[in-house]
Amino acid sequence: MKNVFDTLKERGLLAQVTHEEEVRTLLGNEKVTFYIGFDPTADSLHVGHFLQMVVMRHMQLAGHRPIALVGGGTGMVGDPSGRTDMRKMMTVETIQHNCECFKKQLSSVIDFQEGKAIMVNNADWLMDLNYISFLREIGSCFSVNKMLTAECFKSRLEKGLSFIEFNYMLMQSYDFLQLYRNYGCKLEMGGDDQWSNILGGIELLRRKENAQGYGMTFTLLTNSEGKKMGKTASGALWLDPAKVSPYDFFQYWRNVDDADACRFMKLITFMPMEEIAEYEKLEGQALNEAKTRLAYEVTKLVHGEEEAKKAKEAAKAVFAGGGVSANMPTAAITAADLEEGLLALLVKVGFIPSKSEGRRLVQQGGLTVNGEKATLDTSISEADFGTDGMIVKRGKKAVLKIELK
Repeated sequence: MKNVFDTLKERGLLAQVTHEEEVRTLLGNEKVTFYIGFDPTADSLHVGHFLQMVVMRHMQLAGHRPIALVGGGTGMVGDPSGRTDMRKMMTVETIQHNCECFKKQLSSVIDFQEGKAIMVNNADWLMDLNYISFLREIGSCFSVNKMLTAECFKSRLEKGLSFIEFNYMLMQSYDFLQLYRNYGCKLEMGGDDQWSNILGGIELLRRKENAQGYGMTFTLLTNSEGKKMGKTASGALWLDPAKVSPYDFFQYWRNVDDADACRFMKLITFMPMEEIAEYEKLEGQALNEAKTRLAYEVTKLVHGEEEAKKAKEAAKAVFAGGGVSANMPTAAITAADLEEGLLALLVKVGFIPSKSEGRRLVQQGGLTVNGEKATLDTSISEADFGTDGMIVKRGKKAVLKIELK
């Protein structure tokens, strides 16, 4: 059986590894318990988390045991990594709600049955810590001078780093120590922005338990130009279907740059490398086939096969056939809403972010209503809705059916 380390490397998922040969040997010879942390900063995971879920699944399929650590405790502080400002403080109730939402989404990719994976919340050991005891046991193991050289802190020093955030590295390192003690966890994994925090945990294991821990980080999800992926016109690309519909999720991946399609197949699907190699041979218009397959595979993993099929069929009906599909994104309005005008209506249903953005789209010829280019004078009435509703399109990528109730 292929070593999962080689699988992750071949698919371009690995960024940095401590003790590379030791980790490869360990993963080839033992069933390793490893963990990845997810701080509950929102009530849904997003596509950046999804890449980490895919890595966990690769590891699980190879016989290793994942621990999904939900940061009910660290979420009270906020990770400064990759931030230029301090995170918004959340209430205990909000954090707990977000943790519950994560459980359901993680279960769509990770198998938690019969102890094959574990989900724990670091609130269980962080929330009731005695501060003096923690400083004596854990704080004494960290050099402030060394901490200040970490990337997660360096970028914040110019604008000001709060003391509460400075504690984050100690808390994440303490997580690794607790998971080692309670579950025999030897390996911490995370996004490449977590490298400094992971090194802190490995050092703490060495000092407190005389044990060797290991760390591995993954590639951040970026496009061919190096820009971070996962942002849509309305915000993050959430995994929650109530925030981003399966159709819009499908369309996001269907519309990636040609140069990114096959690389994303390697990173966030489980398609065999031999099959991806065949798609890599395609050029020009034929690459649309690769992007459709990418969109289908990712949507199937996140939302299930049925929703992926619906999204694919809807996209085909709307964009290839120019028709209307029962599965396309739909919004409902009342007759009273018509009085506000087209742009106000589109803002209300969330199709455009603002009326000024709508005017810009119209002036560039990028907005159509029932197949006709909209103008600043376009008015709408009940007659525009017919039996199938009114179809509005924004550019070539976004479409919405608006029904009159």
